[in-house]
Amino acid sequence: MAESLTKGGTIAAIATAIVPQQGSVGIVRVSGSQALKIAETLFRSPGKQIWDSHRIIYGYIRHPKTQELVDEALLLIMKAPRSFTREDVVEFHCHGGIMAVQQVLQLCLENGAKLAQPGEFSLRAFLNGRLDLTQAESIADLVGAKSPAAAQSALAGLQGKLAKPIRLLRTTCLDVLAEIEARIDFEEDLPPLNEAQTVLEIQHILDELSTILATADRGELLRSGLKVAIVGRPNVGKSSLLNAWSRCDRAIVTDLPGTTRDVVESQLVVGGIPVQVLDTAGIRETEDKVEKIGVERSRIAAQQADLVLLTIDAESGWTAGDSDIYEQVKHRQLIIIINKIDLVKTPPKLPFSSETHRIVTTAAALELGIADLETAILEAVNSQNLQAENLDLAINQRQAAAITKAKFCIEQCLVTIGDKLPLDFWTIDLRGAIQALGEVTGDEVTESVLDRIFSRFCIGK
Repeated sequence: MAESLTKGGTIAAIATAIVPQQGSVGIVRVSGSQALKIAETLFRSPGKQIWDSHRIIYGYIRHPKTQELVDEALLLIMKAPRSFTREDVVEFHCHGGIMAVQQVLQLCLENGAKLAQPGEFSLRAFLNGRLDLTQAESIADLVGAKSPAAAQSALAGLQGKLAKPIRLLRTTCLDVLAEIEARIDFEEDLPPLNEAQTVLEIQHILDELSTILATADRGELLRSGLKVAIVGRPNVGKSSLLNAWSRCDRAIVTDLPGTTRDVVESQLVVGGIPVQVLDTAGIRETEDKVEKIGVERSRIAAQQADLVLLTIDAESGWTAGDSDIYEQVKHRQLIIIINKIDLVKTPPKLPFSSETHRIVTTAAALELGIADLETAILEAVNSQNLQAENLDLAINQRQAAAITKAKFCIEQCLVTIGDKLPLDFWTIDLRGAIQALGEVTGDEVTESVLDRIFSRFCIGK
């Protein structure tokens, strides 16, 4: 896809989510050398409206051959280079729904445009210097943000707050490399290299890379969210807890054990972090074939969750069944929930202390203890250093891999210096670090990497 874009061409796509009979506005976006010609062919504006860049024009979209009216719409013109792709761009703002935008898109395709591939608009923006690679990836993160914190992190990346420190580090590497190569090429004409100062500069690069890498887990948490499984024996109040937490009746609640037969999901946001909560079937030995399947799915959910909420009944206290479940999940990040605390005078005794596991008391039926539960979850996240305060830096897996490679090269360079090897050997690892940092921003990147990144985007972005 990257190679084909360098050859030009005009692309078109629906740029808004289309919901049948619900959307009020649908946008068809066209970018490329034929964009203005396509607009002139399809759009008719009454009166003496001025067709100029960054103006909105009112009019009608008509079939160019039959003059049949397709839609009443607005036309937005953005001439190069003052557009997202730095090409001529037009947008047809149509009535929402399915038929209007699909008919307009079809007319664009019939009059010189080709259907855009996923992420092709953003890829053109990158290839034309409008965005660097970190900013392009931030667009996808912003579209897919599941919480305000995730959106804030994506906006920071879109503003270049990740690219700036990476470029500064890459520039420092280039400066150090230039100093070293100058001594290699013009050894007799220049004073000796200040080795102590060079080591300080390289060590600074290493420290900065380590700081940026520390945000990788934070970035992954913001993008994919935290998966939390509520597990326990039947009828301890797991479903009531989910309903109280999500403030809606997501799960069926009865006094009969084994009511929940499958995993019920709910999407929440806790402290800016998207949380996927899984209410699982009560874990117990059973002969019921359907319930047995649900129990097995509960065990799988517990093993795959980032955090397990082991729920017990305050009235029953800690039972042998709780011990059996505990043995299955004790190696996971764990919070113990004592539910139905409103039905007892004192909390039941547990076979471990609060120093071993976080313990929260709740009365899910009365919606009590939810705030304490969320506090415990955030504390659990903090204990793994995932809740970094700096939202400006939250790198993704691709960026982390490249920065890890750069860090390794810098570490090897310091080892080379420590081993008193010739200057030529210093340059090898510095060049490796420079290339790896260039992969982060896109200054050095292959076509296959670009295709892999932008293919994850939605069509029209």
